Amino acid sequence: MSQCLREHSVDHVILERGRVANSWRTERWDSLRLLTPNWQSRLPGFRYETPDADGFMTMPEVIGFIEDYADTISAPVQEGTEVTSVGAASNGFRVATDQGEWRCRTVVLASGACNRADVPVLEQDIPASIHSLTAMEYRNPDSLPPGGVMVVGASATGVQIAEEIHRSGRPVTLSVGEHVRLPRTYRSRDILWWMDAAGVLDERYDEMDDIVRARNVPSPQLVGTPERSTLDLNALTDIGVKLVGRISAVRDGKALFSGGLRNVCRLADLKMNRLLNTIDEWATDNDTNGEVDAPHRFEVTRVPDSPPLEIDLARADADGEIRSIVWATGYRPDYSWLDLPALDHKGKLRHDGGVVAVPGVYALGLNFLRRRKSSFIHGAEDDARDLAQHLVNYLDGRRARAVAALS
Repeated sequence: MSQCLREHSVDHVILERGRVANSWRTERWDSLRLLTPNWQSRLPGFRYETPDADGFMTMPEVIGFIEDYADTISAPVQEGTEVTSVGAASNGFRVATDQGEWRCRTVVLASGACNRADVPVLEQDIPASIHSLTAMEYRNPDSLPPGGVMVVGASATGVQIAEEIHRSGRPVTLSVGEHVRLPRTYRSRDILWWMDAAGVLDERYDEMDDIVRARNVPSPQLVGTPERSTLDLNALTDIGVKLVGRISAVRDGKALFSGGLRNVCRLADLKMNRLLNTIDEWATDNDTNGEVDAPHRFEVTRVPDSPPLEIDLARADADGEIRSIVWATGYRPDYSWLDLPALDHKGKLRHDGGVVAVPGVYALGLNFLRRRKSSFIHGAEDDARDLAQHLVNYLDGRRARAVAALS
């Protein structure tokens, strides 16, 4: 957004509570890589330069990429400046920080969608003997106490953490709810190449029948590895991870699970095949079939015949007992500092494609903000350009009204 505002000659400042790329520095596990390939790592006027276009950046590389971008565009970043409130003021907004106060005519909320771990209330009922932590707090298997581990959540974060912990030698149980199954590669190309080429990632928010539902779809089961491997539930089952249904309650020290695991997996398989059908149709329509492998389908998700419906968390003497739980149940934004009438009764931001319900306020970096690709790094470019233009038009309108009032 800073680069787009600069192109429009709009004076601005970026307030950052920590350092540039702060969340990537402090809220990610050690081995994490981007799940998008390097060729997709681009921002307005900037690309990630690497000979390994199909590789996946490590966290230090992501931090360096964002730092280099900030330097390249001379972004006016005020580091170590935590915003404590944003409220209305005469002729605009008042932004209070721990380093002083700012006044401005417009505000862009670019604090993202992953400020807080979204943990179910039932976590409070977990026995005190169980080490419970969120994916934001997890760093590596060595940081966990000895014993088995339950990972709750089977989207991108959950499956990656489950695999890493299991390969460290600990028994792992994965609690599976709704998820999006995707292969890493299909017909010899990365699945995101297909989704980009076929226009899936460019689908707009105002074209969706149910944008609320689309914005709450889990992140896909993808992992970025040098081997470009697929990490789905079958891959986890093959190495010995045990699958159970969605955790629904904890009573008397026992974790209770939904009996709908098979149906949830069947639905994920169905949706994956619908996407592959779309890709196959696009390949045929665009004469791409001769350049890639023939269409094929993947094995259905294998589900245990009788997955357990409960696990006694208090049994410390059981084989493969669970001593830790990692909650990979998603994230949510933090708007506790936003003193404006911009939230609905559930505390969610009211906006139309990033144009917030309060005139002069904009949001950037939220899931499916304006396009399906909004949550990816490269998706920020089109969203930022759209919103920057809207912001400029808003400022021009204010000036025109001010001039008219004086004449």
